[in-house]
Amino acid sequence: MEFGLSQEQRFLRDSVQRYLSEQMPLDRVRAFADGTDSTVARAGWHGLAELGISALLLPEAAGGLGLKALDAAVVAQTFGEHVTPGPFLGTGAVAAHVLGATLPQDDPLLAELAAGKLIVGAALSETSGAREDAQITYQATGDGGVLSGRALHVLHPKAHQFIVASRAGALHLVAADAPGLTLTQTTTIDRTRPTCELRFAETPARSLSDDPALLASTLDLARVMIAADTVGAAYAMLQQAVAYAQEREQFNRPIASFQAVKHMCAEMAAALEPCQAMVWYAAHALDALPEEAHLTALHTKAHVSEVGTRVAKTATEVHGGMGFTDLLGLHYWFKRIGFNRQTLGTPDLLRRQAARAQGLLASGA
Repeated sequence: MEFGLSQEQRFLRDSVQRYLSEQMPLDRVRAFADGTDSTVARAGWHGLAELGISALLLPEAAGGLGLKALDAAVVAQTFGEHVTPGPFLGTGAVAAHVLGATLPQDDPLLAELAAGKLIVGAALSETSGAREDAQITYQATGDGGVLSGRALHVLHPKAHQFIVASRAGALHLVAADAPGLTLTQTTTIDRTRPTCELRFAETPARSLSDDPALLASTLDLARVMIAADTVGAAYAMLQQAVAYAQEREQFNRPIASFQAVKHMCAEMAAALEPCQAMVWYAAHALDALPEEAHLTALHTKAHVSEVGTRVAKTATEVHGGMGFTDLLGLHYWFKRIGFNRQTLGTPDLLRRQAARAQGLLASGA
């Protein structure tokens, strides 16, 4: 059996590639990362919404395209290749999955989400490795409920709404201008994806779900999207390393002719190629193989994170001293891969979760 992308998925990938190549060159990414143009991510997202990316995973009844996780993974990989700033992970993936499953199909928020007008941040880190002082509690009231506590490493600080997960497995929706909410922007190594800290002081919140299964499927989807982004970023670094090796000369020869450099590039390609199929299969499993989806998502992000880190290091070494300069901008992909490795679980943490899911490790271990 041949497993690969359909003609429609290849067309989707090529359309996003073409848009990002034209509208999101490295100079615009650099302008966003250094703070000289904060509008890049929002403007880029509006353009992508015209291609239907914001509506990708939303049900057709809610104004979406009703596509599958594999289609979203194709887009996420393209985002990684171009180190694209933008809210795809929180808005296009997490929010579409959660809100599409919990809100009435005629809810105005879904229409705004599909049109790219609503940006949704994702506060999911509470579920994986959160600090003890970052507990989030929800208290029901007569007209809804309120949140108290703190959420760390929240994606998309400029969002209009935030999806907030508690360690108990519940999901809530909080408006960015809700009373009692304090937002503090934080700095990570990856300036292409800003993060923030949210503090809740009896902040009004809309309860979306208290079903741990929905949170689990949301985390699985997010981890597969992150893995796809890493594969895209790693491929971009590999391609740049090969191109540089073919151009850079030493001793009147391109360094690509040296056996040591050949081996470095070949080893990167050999390690990275299986990751592509692994991500595709993990995304396919989310929709078609629910009994495999959780373990596959955990192992995929863990493995791809390690391979991506190795490729990033080796590609930088192929460039020599030039690899560390801002002129080439290789560090944007390097940092993107590093950020992805930590987000929603490091490889060690994810493998422990996989072991617990299989009964190989006690729940408290």
